[in-house]
Amino acid sequence: MQQQTSTQPAPTQPALTEGDRARLKATHLTGAQLAEYRRDGYLILPDLFSPAEVAAMKAELARIQRIDTDHLVREKTGGVAKTIYRVHEADGPTRSAVFHAASRAPRLLDPVRQVLADDALYIHHTKCNLKTAIDGSVWQWHQDYGSWQRDGIPEPRLTTALIMLDEPTELNGCLYFIPGSHREGSLEAEFNDATGYRFYVVPKPRLIELMQRSPEPVPIVGRPGTAVLFDCNIVHASGHNLSRHDRWQVYVVYNPVANRPKPVPSPRPDYVRSVNFHPLQPGSDDILAAAAAGIAPAGRAAAMTAPAAEVRR
Repeated sequence: MQQQTSTQPAPTQPALTEGDRARLKATHLTGAQLAEYRRDGYLILPDLFSPAEVAAMKAELARIQRIDTDHLVREKTGGVAKTIYRVHEADGPTRSAVFHAASRAPRLLDPVRQVLADDALYIHHTKCNLKTAIDGSVWQWHQDYGSWQRDGIPEPRLTTALIMLDEPTELNGCLYFIPGSHREGSLEAEFNDATGYRFYVVPKPRLIELMQRSPEPVPIVGRPGTAVLFDCNIVHASGHNLSRHDRWQVYVVYNPVANRPKPVPSPRPDYVRSVNFHPLQPGSDDILAAAAAGIAPAGRAAAMTAPAAEVRR
């Protein structure tokens, strides 16, 4: 069929704001930024998400944390949500159209592809840490690969995209990195569940020895909407939230499809260890419009759209 040419004038596009320009510029990393990531194990991308997008993400987490599901871990005291998993998929009790769109937005996915030097990526998991005012507890010093290695992931080739939804400060329990610690390789870890979350930490003697010859830990702070990419072997931790303000952050963990987990005995559930290995396709940088046209969140009467080609074992 021959395509008809419209005689209507093209719609006027709104002028880009300074924030929009910064977000688009952040899409493609420079050689200096890639070198910084390789040297330090992390890279900060200020203002990657707009205030309106941050507000939409926070509204989704406020909604999801009221759901009774094993996809959500609560604090030992107070019963408030500590961690919410699997917000990026199109199905499940914690699904969210906003996070589905954000995790596939080119402004985030393209830099991740650059640091991993691989275009065929999937999401190992999403984890939303809601460090609530006063009650938000610590995360001890650890490497993320200490847990993911036990998921059967062959090599430490993952990167995590952290999205700040509140302004992290030293008082409200911001994240700390030991710069360059990812170059130590994968350290032998020990199991810990003291704060109600089961994961593997760096043993204290090894940690002290590492700290004695490393740069001082760096507090990771920034405005809401800032994103941080960090290597799966960087040693990091966060303290108790002593403030009256919440400190909410979202973590999207990207892994090359070629590095997907091997079979392991008694694997963790797929909201922690994904079995959807279909390579991510870039979506739209208009996250809110994509979310409005996309999947229905849990608890609302609307039809679900399943992923186009989900690969499961």
